[in-house]
Amino acid sequence: MKYILVTGGVISGIGKGIIASSVGTILKSCGLRVTAIKIDPYINIDAGTFSPYEHGEVFVLDDGGEVDLDLGNYERFLDIRLTKDNNLTTGKIYQSVINKERRGDYLGKTVQVVPHITDAIQEWVMRQAQVPVDDDGVEPQVCVIELGGTVGDIESMPFIEAFRQFQFKVKRENFCNIHVSLVPQPSATGEQKTKPTQNSVRELRGLGLSPDLIMCRCSTPLENSVKEKISMFCHVEPEQVSLDHTGLKTTEAAEITFQLCKDSLYVDSADLEASALQEEPVRYHEAWQKLCSANGILVPGGFGVRGTEGKIQAISWARKQKKPFLGVCLGMQLAVCEFARNMLDWKDANSTEFDPETKHPVVIDMPEHNPGQMGGTMRLGKRRTIFKTQNSILRKLYGDVDYVEERHRHRFEVNPELKQHFEEKGFRFVGQDVEGERMEVIELDDHPYFVGVQYHPEFTSRPIKPSPPYFGLLLAAAGRLPGYLQKGCRLSPRETYSDQSGSSSPDSEIADFKLPSLTQD
Repeated sequence: MKYILVTGGVISGIGKGIIASSVGTILKSCGLRVTAIKIDPYINIDAGTFSPYEHGEVFVLDDGGEVDLDLGNYERFLDIRLTKDNNLTTGKIYQSVINKERRGDYLGKTVQVVPHITDAIQEWVMRQAQVPVDDDGVEPQVCVIELGGTVGDIESMPFIEAFRQFQFKVKRENFCNIHVSLVPQPSATGEQKTKPTQNSVRELRGLGLSPDLIMCRCSTPLENSVKEKISMFCHVEPEQVSLDHTGLKTTEAAEITFQLCKDSLYVDSADLEASALQEEPVRYHEAWQKLCSANGILVPGGFGVRGTEGKIQAISWARKQKKPFLGVCLGMQLAVCEFARNMLDWKDANSTEFDPETKHPVVIDMPEHNPGQMGGTMRLGKRRTIFKTQNSILRKLYGDVDYVEERHRHRFEVNPELKQHFEEKGFRFVGQDVEGERMEVIELDDHPYFVGVQYHPEFTSRPIKPSPPYFGLLLAAAGRLPGYLQKGCRLSPRETYSDQSGSSSPDSEIADFKLPSLTQD
């Protein structure tokens, strides 16, 4: 097993996740089996209760793990399936060690950061690196590890120490450290500054890790003189200071998508509400102008009551004007509310999340929901959805299959007792769970594309394998959905793209493959 540790310096959010994903993709294109681990030095057990403003959007895995969004990059770049244990946090490590101490596993010893916490980190990484992430069930050959935060953060110290020891445990030829750093270029001088990188590498080396490669993020291509200066002060060869200015060739599939949807408009749903007309009339009219000029409308998932009435207004407009519409999670639930209010004449129809006293609770909380606890109480992870009819646009987009397995993240569901009232008006629940009790997919008759899904199809979407609900929305917005369906949901040869590797390296080859020691003697 080969291990590649990606660390960061100077500032956070410098792009370690993309670097780690890209390195893994390069190795996978060479035929190696690659897995990935993200380490987050926060004390939270997982990312489930984070605000998106605090730490970005939560990504949901097959096993229901609510993890850092970087794991979404790993899955999409590498086309693999990870588990919640691929996201290691300080909270998980301390919880594991404390549980062991309570069980008496340490035989009365004083439990300390070194060696108990650091040993637990190393054991976790070595154990998780061996877990298969492909459908073939074969053990990976390379593990890419991203250490969140920046070098010098007090939260990262136990992890830095753990990997200082780890490089000798797995042997130095099986361990590589890539350090990602910022090379700022002040506008006043226009000169690329190396001092932040020098200080970052010096601190990392002082903690016992010496970078084998330095990835420099800068606004302009790195000058040769700057590379040589970094090489001289950071103990690496000039060739080990990257990144050259690189142009990425857009895949044909991405080019097609871009042609279908050149302009994307973001509308704050709160600006569509009647109250905005009085408080912010300019924003109100601008929001409605954007909405009316759109060829397709997406209402994504979310939490809380803010903007929900504006979303319902947008859904109503899409239904009446026969504009392609896709509702995801909350977006689907609000589509149910809109139809109940305007077509079933239930004017107070609502979700119990927003109005617990409504006389027409078309969306209700699930039995799994525990109001006393937030973390880990939602319906999470991969679930099977059964198509109940052959006459379904979404079923055809999925390849005319009997069922699909997609990832969920929600606490509320459509009230199954009211199903018949909707279907009598052409509002069909074409997809349900295995027991037939939960409404998972909606479609509206006599509409070019009015689809809602309770699950989050974006979690399993891939760059060259786009999610059918989203792909269908783009096709419908471009006016190409009928032709696509007539051709059996197949693109012409000109519109297809595949980068699947035909082989992988056998273990005998990976055993001979060594990560060279790139540091100077």
